Amino acid sequence: MQATPDRMPEAAHSSGKFRFGTVLALDFGERRIGVAVGELQLRVAHPLDTIDARATDVRFARIEALMEEWQPVLLLVGLPLSSDGSEHAMTALARRFALRLQGRFGIETRLVDERFTSAEAEQQMQEIGLNARKSRGKVDQLAAKVIMESYFNQ
Repeated sequence: MQATPDRMPEAAHSSGKFRFGTVLALDFGERRIGVAVGELQLRVAHPLDTIDARATDVRFARIEALMEEWQPVLLLVGLPLSSDGSEHAMTALARRFALRLQGRFGIETRLVDERFTSAEAEQQMQEIGLNARKSRGKVDQLAAKVIMESYFNQ
């Protein structure tokens, strides 16, 4: 399923087109982008990196390096929605980011509902005794991991 400029596809079931290969998930934010890596066949996700930059060229340079290193077959981008499922300003920014990724790297990019991923990531941080506020970058990585796990579980 390819994206069109006016609408990105929502996450499809992972047993569809891709059966194995590396996946990168990105938790998009205006300041930071959390990144997780996983494998489709194993359906396992791991926190990987936090891109802490506002400059688009810096962000995409780091993403390009990750693309070269991991050679993913699929990209996942968290789609921020309000708790009732409605869209807001960040939703449009995440959609635009996903379109740019797909256009720049020529790899299928799917959007995954991320409504509760940050809260779940913060809870995981608390459970292992880390302060989420002092470890924002780690929370972003864990949120990307949760996004990927959500995709795997669909």
